[in-house]
Amino acid sequence: MSLHLYNSLTRRVEAFQPLDPARPTMYVCGPTVYNYVHIGNARGPVVFGVLADLLRRRHGGLAYARNITDIDDKINAAAREQGVPISAITDRFAAAYREDMAALGVAPPDIEPEATAHVAEIIAMVERLIERGHAYEAEGHVLFAVGSFDGYGKLARRDLREMLAGARVEVAPYKRDPGDFVLWKPSTPDLPGWESPWGVGRPGWHIECSAMAAAHLGETIDIHAGGVDLQFPHHENEIAQSECAHGGRTFARFWLHNGMLTFGGAKMSKSVGNIEKVHDLVREHPPEALRYALLSAHYRQPLDWSDALIEQSRRTLDRLYGTLRDLSGVDATPVIPASIETALDDDLNTPQALAELARIAGEARRTGDDEARARAKGELLGAGLALGLLQQDPAQWFGGGGDDGDDARVQALVDERAAAKKARDFARADAIRDQLAAEGVLLEDTPAGVRWRRG
Repeated sequence: MSLHLYNSLTRRVEAFQPLDPARPTMYVCGPTVYNYVHIGNARGPVVFGVLADLLRRRHGGLAYARNITDIDDKINAAAREQGVPISAITDRFAAAYREDMAALGVAPPDIEPEATAHVAEIIAMVERLIERGHAYEAEGHVLFAVGSFDGYGKLARRDLREMLAGARVEVAPYKRDPGDFVLWKPSTPDLPGWESPWGVGRPGWHIECSAMAAAHLGETIDIHAGGVDLQFPHHENEIAQSECAHGGRTFARFWLHNGMLTFGGAKMSKSVGNIEKVHDLVREHPPEALRYALLSAHYRQPLDWSDALIEQSRRTLDRLYGTLRDLSGVDATPVIPASIETALDDDLNTPQALAELARIAGEARRTGDDEARARAKGELLGAGLALGLLQQDPAQWFGGGGDDGDDARVQALVDERAAAKKARDFARADAIRDQLAAEGVLLEDTPAGVRWRRG
């Protein structure tokens, strides 16, 4: 079976073939780096990272870009509040994002463009849109005229008035149409700004991704992916401005959208206060358990996030690593089983792939023949490799790696921390946690007590 993917543009599952068989192109919308990202923001990088690995196996190469948005009003607000330049905010949180994604087993993309490094390309694209009658200048702003593009709305497949009613779209007096969106806006002296034909200003959010994708992947790309919350207006606007700037050429052939994470059935939202930050979670739980949890539901479906899901994922990995520990004396080369490839070919069916992983582990536990054990271990490691799982030594997973004396010292500190918490000496308890974290020892508070492991 060849790779089949659900294309949000056509609303059907289609066989995927890249324009260049030796170099598929994929663009995934990355973070706006003004704070730590929440766990919902990690679902796309994890799932589409699995897709990236699959494409490399099939085609021998891949041009995979995931951007960094480092020009944004939220960044400006954070920098103003702290009295620092925007680079102090963006550098810090871009580094934290890379660190947190690495903890989740997400490999870096081939290309990681930053908006601030592409202002010249953004300005050039805006100029082309003006020249071709798709954009206009008004009061220092440049806006895209949605009425100039007959295909506007083809991704969301909704009437423009309906789309605007469901989105936070600024209605400003200088707009010719309420749906027109900003390509360039003026900057006051207290805001970051770049020289342009329209005065000192900065780009709008949507044009950044279009310019970066074109600069690194070409005018037509094979796959554009991101969260379903970006479908409108962000992705719809990307299509409009890109296709109008490039003479009507298709911008992205396949559009992939991952579903949202919910928390107790409600969408994760800062206003609700139910945000779970990746930066905290990877320090509170085994990061591989978080990755397993993110893969446990089909990427297009919502996923309800909970401590119970994390604990279930950890226990499943305990069983899988326990199987590998039992096979520790068996030499094996990782081989990705056909059943895993078949599951991933079916629109990245990671739940089915995880079920196959469990089945392979079960067979490995039952077999007694040396040759069969070696084959089963190789398939188990290969299946894990395709999903970014089971690549640690079992002793490391189970908290080993230190000598008995050091383990006793760590346990003593864990016990001391528990006693300090019971005595409400939270300063001492936090100090012990920080000390152990600096040593690479991760603590997990569970209903059954404190579990610790070396990271």
